[in-house]
Formats: sequence, structure tokens, C-alpha cells
Amino acid sequence: MTGSSAPALLKRDLFGTVRRLPADADSPDCVERDTTGAARGAGWLARRLAAREARALDALVHVAQVPRLVGWDGRRLRRTWLPGVPLHRAAGVDRAYFRAALRLLRRLHAAGIVHNDLAKEPNWLVSADGWPALVDFQLAIRPRRRGRLFRMLAYDDLRHLLKHKRTYCPAGLTARERAILARRSPLAGLWARTGKPAYRFVTRRLLRWADREGAGDRGGR
Repeated sequence: MTGSSAPALLKRDLFGTVRRLPADADSPDCVERDTTGAARGAGWLARRLAAREARALDALVHVAQVPRLVGWDGRRLRRTWLPGVPLHRAAGVDRAYFRAALRLLRRLHAAGIVHNDLAKEPNWLVSADGWPALVDFQLAIRPRRRGRLFRMLAYDDLRHLLKHKRTYCPAGLTARERAILARRSPLAGLWARTGKPAYRFVTRRLLRWADREGAGDRGGR
């Protein structure tokens, strides 16, 4: 996707608007998440999610293949645009892509960040040269300690990556990876029984998103 001379609307929802902003003398080609247009009653959550993304990107400043934080003023977040296409729209990915994706995920975890939203294919990008990149860190967290909670969340990040590998490159799965796929973390089991039904109701009924939708600010950036 090439640059443009004017902002391009990528998404509008309860949490505000997301636009792609062309590069200028003060900032690079970037994506702006503007919470000022959030629906009544949703502004506090929109700001909280944007703040969470800002903290995660700030912690990942030395990790390649994730956006760079350009600015966050409490209402508008700007992050660099990443070229690429969402995983589910890519022409094809191979074992090399998933090996690189695993290395990228390890770098996130080494920086103390768990993504928490890797089940969504639009959050995984495929660059023009076939390498992975990650976007949308609104649900990312950085636990104070790398204790049991961190390990469970990191394990679930890994399982979500391996689920995509099972879909797009099943022959590349190792015996250990198949064993990981067969075993949920206790947290994931609890989420499946309790939080997931509520999440699906909100996203699919209220926001009318599917797992591959609501991705205007994800794919190709």
C-alpha cells in the first residue's frame, strides 16, 4: 500500500476512529488511534486500551517487526505504519515464516510483554519478503513479575501462534508443538468457560466483528 497525501480512514467503531496519516516533516507514515470520537460511555475504555498499547510499544522499542510508538497524548495514539498483509490474506506462508514468528514472539516475552490477542489472524502480518510482524497491542500487558500469570499468558500466546501454524503449515508442526496444542493453560480453560462467551457477544453482536474483521488498522500496516 503506498502513501497518500491525506489521512485515510481505516476504521470507525465504539472506541473512536483509526486513520492512516501520511509522512510529513515531523513524523513518519503512521496510524493514529483517536479516542475523542468514542461512543458515549466507551471513552474511558478506549483511552485505557490506547494507553495499554502505548506502554507495550514503548517497552518494545528495541524489538523489530512491531510498530514504533510515535506519540500518545492521552487521547490520540500514533504508531508507525508497518507494510505487509494480514496472515489470512497472504498468498502463502511456510515453515520459515513460523520459525521467524516464534523468534519474534520470544523477543516480546523477553521484553516482559504478552500480546494477549494473537488468535486474531489480522494481528499477524506477512511482509513483502515473507517475514512476520505484529500489530494491535491494545490488550497487551506487562506483568510486574514473570510469575505464574506471566507464564500462562506467554504459553497462550504460543498456543495461538501454533494454531495458525496448524492451519497454514500443518506439516511443519513438531511433536512438542502438537503436545502444546493439545494442552490448554488453566487460564485459557477458564476463559473458554466464562469470558469467551461474553467476549463473543460484545464483539459479534454489539460491535458486529468476526475474528477476521475490524481489521482496517491492522492489515498492511
